[in-house]
This record gives sequence, structure tokens and C-alpha cells, in this order.
Amino acid sequence: MKNLILSILSLLLTGCLGHPETVKPISDFNLEKYLGRWYEIARLDHSFERGLEKVTAEYSLREDGGVRVKNRGYSVSKSEWNEAVGKAFFVRGSDEGYLKVSFFGPFYGSYVIFELDKERYQYAFVSGPDESYLWLLSRTPTVSEELKERFAGKAKELGFETRDLIWVNQE
Repeated sequence: MKNLILSILSLLLTGCLGHPETVKPISDFNLEKYLGRWYEIARLDHSFERGLEKVTAEYSLREDGGVRVKNRGYSVSKSEWNEAVGKAFFVRGSDEGYLKVSFFGPFYGSYVIFELDKERYQYAFVSGPDESYLWLLSRTPTVSEELKERFAGKAKELGFETRDLIWVNQE
């Protein structure tokens, strides 16, 4: 019984740190190059981002070696900006695009970079713990149609519901 309680407590404290079987985190990741502002180009819908436009994420170093995550988006229905600040840490190693992110105390979720412009760090394809979490991030508020098609094609190939993609208004 003690082991069962410890297992359940451990699961609650770590949250969802897996990733879809088809998704593989990138290797040769460079956090320094990843830091800074990213624009959300596309996503699958979730309650915490529902109705938001002009969504950005800013990543910066924390004193404890982790990453400060600041997500910001504009709610059209409320005519106001929403902001959430969290923290992220590497799951296995700092050279792998596989982090755990928390906005709610000790509860973490996966942040898995599965494709990245490794030369210039201009775009990233990111998933969460399962196929219901998916983002296309870019250093610029707009991207080419070619990149959008590549993202949608890759996501579909990996098992994501691409017909449900939201193309975020950044204007």
C-alpha cells in the first residue's frame, strides 16, 4: 500500500512528462540560441489559450539553472492581455529539446521540440505529453506558406489532428 501511495504521489508531482510515441525530441539542442521571444503561429486548442491572439513566449535563464517562461496573449472577447509565468527544466540533458514546464506549482508537463531550424533557430515544432498539444513557433510573427504546409504535413504524419489547428492571428 505504501508503494502505491508513493507511486500516485510521484505521478501527481511530476505531471505528464512523456511524449507521443511518434515524437522524438531533437538532439544537439542549444538553449542559449533558443532563449528570447517566439511567436505562436499555430496550435491545437486548449482552455488556457482559448480565444487568445498575438500569442508570444519568452524564454530566459533563471538563477537556479532553469528557464523562465513567460507566455502572453491578447483576449479579444475581454479586450485585455493575459500573461502566465512559469519555469522549465531539462528532463534528461541540456543538449536535448525535451523539457518539463510548470505554471502551477509542482505540476509539470512536457515541452518537446521535435523539429528546429538548427542553423538559425528561426522556427520550432513543439508537442506536449500527447497528441492534443502542438505548436508551431517562429522568431517572426509570420512565416511562409511552405513552412506552414511542412508543419501541418509533419504533424499529420506523427498522428496529430491537423484539421483542428488554429492559425494564430499575430496582427
